[in-house]
Amino acid sequence: MKTLLRSTLILAAACAAGFAQQWEFGGAGGGNFLNTVNVNGVSGIGSATAGFQTGAAFGGYIGYSQSRHLGGEIRYGYLQSNLKLASGGSTATFSGVSHVAHYDLILKTTRNAGRVQLFAALGGGLKYFNGTGKEAAYQPLSQFGYFTKTSTVKPMASVGGGVKFAVTKKVFIRTEVRDYITAFPKELIAPAPGTKYGSILHDIVPMVGIGVLM
Repeated sequence: MKTLLRSTLILAAACAAGFAQQWEFGGAGGGNFLNTVNVNGVSGIGSATAGFQTGAAFGGYIGYSQSRHLGGEIRYGYLQSNLKLASGGSTATFSGVSHVAHYDLILKTTRNAGRVQLFAALGGGLKYFNGTGKEAAYQPLSQFGYFTKTSTVKPMASVGGGVKFAVTKKVFIRTEVRDYITAFPKELIAPAPGTKYGSILHDIVPMVGIGVLM
């Protein structure tokens, strides 16, 4: 995992270095909200969904401005994402976390009266899923799927945007929302025999943080 993150950061930094005119650094915290996918192919035992519970999110970034309206960011995020199976009134869970590392192209407005700036982000990278719970011989809702104490890495698209509010010429408050889009990690929640899961996982991550211009 360390090698994966290091390689992503070095590659993005190398791309940005030739253009950077102004650097910014920051961090933020918030939550992550993931969709569920339907469990299909099961007859006679009801319907179910598979996915992840809402959890905390923390992260940091290094950004640069190439021009007044164009820039880029190298980002890392830690996401608490417990695994979940649900059917009717029953829910089974399993501890888990995720890590994201990505590079985003940033399109931005000029600051309104020097204080407010809107921005949009589009990019991609990798998402590392890790099941951290304790496996058991019996698991509730095992007719729909199985939790596994394993890990997997998925290619990830990153889409989002937000607003920056200047506190001083060098310091600003930042609110933003990202959608991290990956294939559903069936390595962590393995479909039971005869079942099929939906394929796309969206992780909606709203965050509030602080940044500093250098």
